Order: sequence, then C-alpha cells, then structure tokens
Amino acid sequence: MDNNGQTQSTPTPQQSQAQNTQPAAPQQTVTTSANAAAAAAANAPTQVPTKVRIENLLEECIKRNASDLHLQVGLNPILRVDGALVPVPNTPILTENMVNTLIFATLDSMQREVLMKDKEFDYSFAFGQLARFRVNAFNERGHLAAAFRLIPSKMPTIDELGMPQVVSTFADYPRGLVLVTGPTGSGKSTTLAALVNKINENKAVHIITIEDPIEFTHTSKRSVVAQREVHYDTYSFSRALKSVLREDPDVVLIGEMRDLETISAAITIAETGHLVFATLHTNSAAQSIDRMIDVFPAHQQPQIRSQLSNILMAVCSQRLVPAIGGGRVCAAEIMVANSAVRSIIREGKTHQLDTTIQTGASEGMQTMDRTLVKLVQSGTVTYDDAREYAVDVAEFDRLARG
Repeated sequence: MDNNGQTQSTPTPQQSQAQNTQPAAPQQTVTTSANAAAAAAANAPTQVPTKVRIENLLEECIKRNASDLHLQVGLNPILRVDGALVPVPNTPILTENMVNTLIFATLDSMQREVLMKDKEFDYSFAFGQLARFRVNAFNERGHLAAAFRLIPSKMPTIDELGMPQVVSTFADYPRGLVLVTGPTGSGKSTTLAALVNKINENKAVHIITIEDPIEFTHTSKRSVVAQREVHYDTYSFSRALKSVLREDPDVVLIGEMRDLETISAAITIAETGHLVFATLHTNSAAQSIDRMIDVFPAHQQPQIRSQLSNILMAVCSQRLVPAIGGGRVCAAEIMVANSAVRSIIREGKTHQLDTTIQTGASEGMQTMDRTLVKLVQSGTVTYDDAREYAVDVAEFDRLARG
C-alpha cells in the first residue's frame, strides 16, 4: 500500500512446510556453506498457507463485523467481536515468519523501513472496495505483531451511530472547540467522521484534517476537504498546526491532542474564529478540561482556563458497551458549554461540572452514569456490563436503584 492508502498486490498463496515428526537424528558435522544456507533459510519469510493469507483474515474480520484483528507470534489470528477476543477458526498458531509475511503484505518498501527502524508504525490502507483498516505494527519480545482496526466503508450518520441528537448540532457551530473523548476503541474517530461528513454535505467551507493515520476518507462535496496524514503529508501534528492558519481553513480536525504544543495550537485556531474538532483519551468532560489545562505550566493555567472558557462549545465523552443479543451500543456523556459551564471552567471548579451536566438536560446534556442506567432500564445492556463502564460506580448504583 502506498501513502494514499492504495491496496497492495495480493501475496501469492504458498504451501506450508510439513511438520517433522521423526526422532531427532544424531548431530552431524556440516560444511560452512551448508551452515550459511541454513541460516539464510531460517531468515527467509515462511511460506504462508492459503488459509492464513492476509486477504482471508481481513475478509473474515469484515464478515464477522469484528472491530479488530490481532496478529502475534505463538497465537492464532485473533478477532475482537462485540468487544470480546476470539480466535479465527481453522487457522494455525502463527510463527514469526508467518506474522512477518502477513504484516509485510500490507506495507510498501518505505513503510517497512520505517517499521524496522522505529520498532512501531501507524498506517492505514484500503482493502479493495470493501473497507479500510487502521494498523499499528509493533515489536513484542523481539517479534513483529500488529493490531488491525476495521474502518467501515460507509460513512455513518449521527443517527445511525445511536448518538443523542444534540451531537448532530455540533456540526452547526460556526466556530469554537468541540472535544470527542474516550478510551481507545470507543468510536471517537467514527463520531468525528460523521460530523465532518454532515458539514461536507451541507456547507461550502474548507475542511482540513490532520490525522495519524487517515481513517475515513472524505470526498469533497459542498465543502473542499483536505486530509493530511502525519509522517506522509506532514512530520507531526504540531508542524501541521503551525501552518494550518495559512491554508484558509474554516474547519480543522485534529486526530489527537497529545502534547502541550498541539493543545496550545488547537486553542489558538479556535480563538481565531475557526471550528476545531479534536480528541482526547479522557473518560469524562471534567477530566477533559483538567487534561487540557494541566499540560501547561502552573503560571499559564489561569490564562488557559480563561481562554478555554471562551472557546469550548461542547464535549462528547463516549464508550461502546456490549449490547444484549450481540453488537455494541454507544453510551455518551454530553456537556454543552452554557454560561454556568464557562464560569466553572474559568474559576477552576471542574469538580462541579457533573452537577451542572445533571441539571442541563433541557439543553441536551447527560452524564455517563445516567445514560448507562437508561440503557439498562430499556433492556439494551446488562446491569453488569453497564457497571463496568460507569464513571462513578457508587452514583451508578444509586441511580440504578431508583
């Protein structure tokens, strides 16, 4: 695959080596050339049986609507289906050379060099017209391994994601900062893709995304969409954000705010009259505010609180919870920045945000724990599963008892 996400040529199916079940022969003296040949053979990629070609594994991932595929030496190929890990049926335990061959089949020569040099590498690729995959290839105990995340080929809508309707209105903001937060695998990228797609279909604006890697690909419709991938189109989030204001944007999507430079740039872009969407790996609205402020030195934090109180528009903190009967359902905490929220942020009293969210139901606000209780009461998820995802377990139990 090249840096534009083109699919690599299909690896040729090859037969696996037969397992040697004979007793070990007495050790014999061999020549230097024979030793060299044996070493070369050991380092060559193992011929992968047809049943564990990468195409077959990716097709199985799509067929079973799995969110992830894991490849690791010493294990069968593993799928994550409805949040649970299950082995791909009728596949062998993977050897080091099998894993190498499967992973290298999705990389071009430059990407292989980066992976070998850096020991880990994020990338994405298109699997024909069926789907895209986001991949992290990495080393573990001296061997290559990889996690493939399935990205649906169809662009979702907020309604199809089962999100509260107020989330759809985030795309209507003319300016400001919107945060979509949650742990890895909670659907943040999918929610952002739905919001960007809504803007793309309804507004004639310039949208610039900075991602690592690009997941959903957007075709310009009413809007002009430019998608930049870290490592290919720019060296880093911070470098891309330094130049983005000279690229005439209306909307900027930041795939992840990882450090002070990125967070500072996001605040500046939002302050200058642009709409900014960004993600954080936090579990609640209050945690999100604290995370953004705490990365700054103490003497700057009062100023950042003031800036954030002016530009923040909304926070959506989400989880994907296993649903009764299969699949997963999105549970979201929603905070909309009204005057009370802005005052709390400005005064550094983020511990009061949960109370403000509870009293803001008329504005579309909802806490995670109350949302989880509603899902239990409606018969959508089990009590035990919901309790695992609660932010405050004691509060969840209190609400569930009614």
